[in-house]
Amino acid sequence: MNTIRISQVSGIYTKTSWKDLCSFCNDVGKRGFDLLASATGLMLLSPLFMVLALLIKRDSPGPVFYHGLRIGRNGKLFQILKFRTMYERPESYAGPQITAKADDRITSLGHWLRDTKLNELPQLWNVLKGEMSLVGPRPEDPKIAANWPASARREILTIAPGITSPASVLYHDEESLLTVGNVMGTYFKSILPDKLRLDRLYVRNHSLISDLDILFWTMAILILRVTKHRIPESLLFAGPISRIMRRHISWFLVDLTVSLISVGIAGLAWRGVQPINWGMEPLAILASVLAILFSSVNLLIGLDRIVWSRASAEDGLILTISSTMVTLCLLALNHLHLAFSWFRFPPLPAEMIVIIGILTLLGFLATRYRLRLVTSFASRWFSTRGKTSSLGERVLILGAGEGGQIASWLLQRGRLQQALSIVGMVDDDPALQGMRVGGCWVLGGTGDLPALVQKYDVGIILISITKMMPETMQQIAKLCATTEVRLVFINQIFNSLQIQLNPKRAGELKFAGMNSTVNYLE
Repeated sequence: MNTIRISQVSGIYTKTSWKDLCSFCNDVGKRGFDLLASATGLMLLSPLFMVLALLIKRDSPGPVFYHGLRIGRNGKLFQILKFRTMYERPESYAGPQITAKADDRITSLGHWLRDTKLNELPQLWNVLKGEMSLVGPRPEDPKIAANWPASARREILTIAPGITSPASVLYHDEESLLTVGNVMGTYFKSILPDKLRLDRLYVRNHSLISDLDILFWTMAILILRVTKHRIPESLLFAGPISRIMRRHISWFLVDLTVSLISVGIAGLAWRGVQPINWGMEPLAILASVLAILFSSVNLLIGLDRIVWSRASAEDGLILTISSTMVTLCLLALNHLHLAFSWFRFPPLPAEMIVIIGILTLLGFLATRYRLRLVTSFASRWFSTRGKTSSLGERVLILGAGEGGQIASWLLQRGRLQQALSIVGMVDDDPALQGMRVGGCWVLGGTGDLPALVQKYDVGIILISITKMMPETMQQIAKLCATTEVRLVFINQIFNSLQIQLNPKRAGELKFAGMNSTVNYLE
């Protein structure tokens, strides 16, 4: 009997051109920001550099700058540039690569430079040269990097190292956590594993906006001395700037565009009925007020914290209530204007405001549920086109119960949606046949399986029935032997859950004629 794992079907969809394009744009934006910020910073900070250079020369003999070997992107070595903070002695170079707070190799001025992180500012030159970035995993000494796990090394070295990073923010007081007697041992055991974890998280989730968050927290620590409480990782990788941009500014711009279009359409339509004596500027102001009111109401009732790509119908109802409240506010303001003549242009007809409210509501719903709407229309279109227009491997779900509905939901999410195309369901309950369950049509019973497989060119039968008659299993086995159809069993997940919840039923949850070699659904 042919079996297959879902992960094998969808494994080819590990990358998409859209993600590659976004990654490319992010890299270009990140490099452009690095060039602009590093060049500007070097020019503005040049007077400070001169003062610090004089102080270093007066504090102890030796060069102003320290050049250290570091490992960069793709394993390329480069010389990092810092202000010198140690005495120019042989023991300064012979000691451990990591320094503790009480390290006697550090000069008196060096302690202050390290505490304020001013010794790191010359790295702007490394950023300008392209060896480093403003934000990225901290560049490590090659001797220490040689002890990294191979997987961490491959991942972290895919991007340029940075002057600051999430690990740098959380471990800004790293030197105080180390003891002089066992610096390297403490570092490798207590600090390095967590820093590698944070660096890998940054590599997977970094963006230009998240970089701005890291820079914000770096400035907060260095200038405002926000060091009393550890910054939560959720705020570190998606801090105030990211949240303001994604939750408020981006949606406000979308809502403003929708409001402008809605007011424009309503204005043009109303002009065909009667003049409203409003110009383009007042209508644009009205659209802006509408967008501001809508964003404010959404903020008050918590709609700014909804991931709309996974929103429920209840969220759409709350959005409708929010839009209705805004429309009522506009009607109230318009009525007050009618009574007190606050503005130079006349009040709008109440009917026109209601039309604007309806159009904006439809626009707000469409923009937030856009992906789901497009997917729904596309699915219905392809289902009407028949087997020649289906996308991906065609799947027939056996069982329209809870398991079948969960399977349907699962296959319509993420990469599985791209790799697999649900033809419909099969169930022996006559009341369900010809009905739509979980977005899928119940096409017939198990006796119709051979005809359905041939008609829709089915490649996979996904079995979600917890108990199956031996005759049905024999029919499916015969079907697999005569065709290229493959089987996937989802019932194992539910069996395992039920066994955990009720161990006494463990013996009742075995398939008739099945054994433990059946593959699990991944």
